Amino acid sequence: MSQWSQVQQLEIKFLEQVDQFYDDNFPMEIRHLLAQWIESQDWEAASNNEAMATILLQNLLIQVDEQLDRVSQEKNLLLIHNLKRIRKLLQGKYHGNPMHIAVIISNCLREERRILAAASMPVQGPLEKSLQNSVVSERQRNVEHKVSAIKNSAQMTDQDVKYLEDLQEEFDFRYKTIQSLEQSDKNSALIKQEMLALQAMLNTLDYKRKEVLSKIGRVIHEIDVLMSNMLTEELLDWKRRQQIACIGGPLHGGLDQLQNCFTLLAESLFQVRRQLEKLDELLTRLTYDGDPIPVQRPQLLEKVNFLLYNLFRNSFVVERQPCMPTHPQRPMVLKTLIQFTVKLRLLIKLPELNYQIRVKATIDKNVSTVSNRRFVLCGTHVKAMNMDESANGSLSVEFRHLQPKEMKSSAGSKGNEGPHMVTEELHSISFETQVCLYGLTINLETSSLPVVMISNVSQLPNAWASIIWYNLSTNDPQNLSFFNNPPAATLSQLLEVLSWQFSSYVGRGLNSEQLNMLAEKLMGQQVSYNDYQLSWAKFCKEHLPGKSFTFWVWLEAILDLIKKHILPLWIDGYVMGFVSKEKERILLKDKTPGTFLLRFSESNLGGITFTWVDQLENGDVTFHSVEPYNKGRLSALPFADILRDYKVIMADNVPENPLKYLYPDIPKDKAFGKHYSCQPSEVSKPSDGGGKGYVPSVFIPVSKILNDSTDPHSPSDLLPMSPSVYAVLREHLSPTVIETAVRCKLFHS
Repeated sequence: MSQWSQVQQLEIKFLEQVDQFYDDNFPMEIRHLLAQWIESQDWEAASNNEAMATILLQNLLIQVDEQLDRVSQEKNLLLIHNLKRIRKLLQGKYHGNPMHIAVIISNCLREERRILAAASMPVQGPLEKSLQNSVVSERQRNVEHKVSAIKNSAQMTDQDVKYLEDLQEEFDFRYKTIQSLEQSDKNSALIKQEMLALQAMLNTLDYKRKEVLSKIGRVIHEIDVLMSNMLTEELLDWKRRQQIACIGGPLHGGLDQLQNCFTLLAESLFQVRRQLEKLDELLTRLTYDGDPIPVQRPQLLEKVNFLLYNLFRNSFVVERQPCMPTHPQRPMVLKTLIQFTVKLRLLIKLPELNYQIRVKATIDKNVSTVSNRRFVLCGTHVKAMNMDESANGSLSVEFRHLQPKEMKSSAGSKGNEGPHMVTEELHSISFETQVCLYGLTINLETSSLPVVMISNVSQLPNAWASIIWYNLSTNDPQNLSFFNNPPAATLSQLLEVLSWQFSSYVGRGLNSEQLNMLAEKLMGQQVSYNDYQLSWAKFCKEHLPGKSFTFWVWLEAILDLIKKHILPLWIDGYVMGFVSKEKERILLKDKTPGTFLLRFSESNLGGITFTWVDQLENGDVTFHSVEPYNKGRLSALPFADILRDYKVIMADNVPENPLKYLYPDIPKDKAFGKHYSCQPSEVSKPSDGGGKGYVPSVFIPVSKILNDSTDPHSPSDLLPMSPSVYAVLREHLSPTVIETAVRCKLFHS
C-alpha cells in the first residue's frame, strides 16, 4: 500500500493535520494524482543537489502533462482547468530554484510519515503534545489580530497628521494675510474678530498636536508590549519547533506568519517615524509657548528607533540549519572539507532591502567558548540577501558551497582526544550583516544551532547522538559547553525522539510495544518510564551489559540495516523488530506451527533474524532461530527472497521451508509476495553441465537441525553448494522449487 493510500485511511483529526501543509507551494491534487511516482523519487537527495532537483522538476512537469492528456480524453473540465493552473504555477515558481520544491516535497513526505507514526501510537508523545498546545495556537491568532490592529491605528494617525498639516497651513495663510495689512487696517473690528478666530484656531492646533502625539505614543506602546511579550514568545516557540524538527519531529511551520507580523510592525514603525518627521517639519514653520512637539517628539523618536533596532535584530534568523547534502537527515553534523548548506532569512520583507544586505559567515567567532580545535570556512562566505531565490519571495540568502577546514595549528591536539571527545565538541556558525535604511544603521548577528565537526564518516553516528541529546534537552541555542556536564533526559521524551528517527529516516515510527522493548534495553528491567531520567552516558557511552557496543551504536546499526536492505518490509509493518527473545516465545508458543516473526539481533550489530515455532511428535513446542543476517549477506540476496526460499534439513528428511505464516497469522506469500525479486517461472533453470567447464553453484538459504537437540544451529546460509548436496536437493525437490531457490550463478574453479 502506498504511503498516500495509508494517509487517506487516517482519522479526520490526522487528516486535518495533513491538510495544513499542502498549499499552492505543493498542491494536494498533484500529491494525489502522482502518488506512486512521487514516493518513488529521492526528494531528500535532490533538496541539496541542484542538478538532480532540476531533472526531478522536469520529470514532475512531464508527469503533470501526461495527467493533462489523460483527463483531456476524459473531458473532465474542472480537473483540466486545475492541472493547467498548477502546471503554470509550478513552472513559474520553481524554474529558477528547483531545489526548493524538492525541499517542500521531501518535507511533506516526511511529515506524512510522522503523522502515520503518530496515528499508530496509543497516545500522543509528550514533546509533540507540547508543540501543538491549544494555548500556543490561541496566542498566534492574538498576535496576528494585534498586529493588524496596530497597522490600522498607524494608518488612522496618518490621517490625523494630514488634518493637522492642513489646519496649520490654513492658520499660516490667514496669519500671514493679517501680517501683510497696513497698521491702520489691523485696528479694524473685522481684523480683531479675525485675530480672535486665529487664537481659537491656534488652540485647536495645540489640542490636535497633543492628540496626535498621544496617538503616536499609544501605537508605540502597543508595539513595545507586543514585541516584548507575545511576539518574542512566538519567535522562541518557532526556534524550539525548529530544534525538534531537526531531530525528526513535526515540521516547524509558522515562519511565514512571523514574517508577516514582523514586516507589518516594521512598516508601522517606519510610518510612525515619518509622522514624527512631519511633526518636526510643522514645528519649524510654527511653534509657540507650551508647544508639545519639542518636548515629546525626541523621546518618541528615540523609542521608535530602539524598537526598530530590536525588531530587526530578532528578525535575522537561520531558516534552515547547516546540513551536508550527502546526509540530509543528519543536520548540524559537518565533515571537514565537505560542502554544507545553510539558509538565513530576514523576517522584515521590505523591497528597499532587496540585494542591499550582504551576509558574512564565520565559524567559532567566540573561540574562547569552544575546544582547542580551530576551523575556518572555505568557499563563498559572503552573499547578498534577495527575494528572487525563494519561491515564497522571502528576503533570504542560502550558502551552498561552504566547507569547514581544520587549522593546522590544532592538529597536534588530535592524539589526546578520546573516541567521544570530537563528537561531544560543539561549534557555532555565525552570520553578521548591516542594514542601512532611512538614515538608520543596524548591525545584525545570528548563529546556527551548535554543530559537531567530524573528520571521518565513522564518527557520524555518535555525532548525531550528540545533536539529538542537545536539542532534546535544552532550548538554549548557544550552549557550546553543554557536554561538560550534560543533563539527563526524560525517558518518555527520548523514546518519542527515537520513534521519530525511524519515521523520518526509514518511513515508519515505533509503536508502544517496540518502545517498551527499547525502554527495557536502556534500563535493564521492566520500568514505568513516564518520569524516568536517563543519563547521556547510559545512552551513548556505556556498553550494554555483556556487549562490546553502546545502545546508540546498536540502534543506529539497525536504522542503517533497514534503510539499505529491508526498507519495503519495514514500511509495510511486517518487521516486528524490537522484541526480546523471552517475549518472542510468549507470542509464538500458542501459534500454528510454521508461524514466524522477524526481530533485530540483540547481540549482532545490524543483524536481523527470524524465529519460528514448531511442534515435536510428543506435542511439545519448540522454537528455532537462524543466525542473524547482516548487511554482507543481505547484499548478496534480498531478505524477502531468503524468506521465500529458506529450507531446513532435519536429519534425513526432505528439505522444506518451515516458514508458513507471519505472526500472527498472515500467509507468508501474502505478506512478502510483492517484494520477491522475481517469480519462479521467471528464473532460468541451471544447465546440467554448467558453463565453460565449470560446475554450477547456487545460493540457497538452508539450515540443518539435528534431532537430538532443540537448540538453534547456525545455518550455512548463502554458501555455494557442493555438487553432491545439490544432487540430493534435485532428488527431493521439484524443478519449480529449485528454480525458485536459484538466485544467481557463481563460477569457481
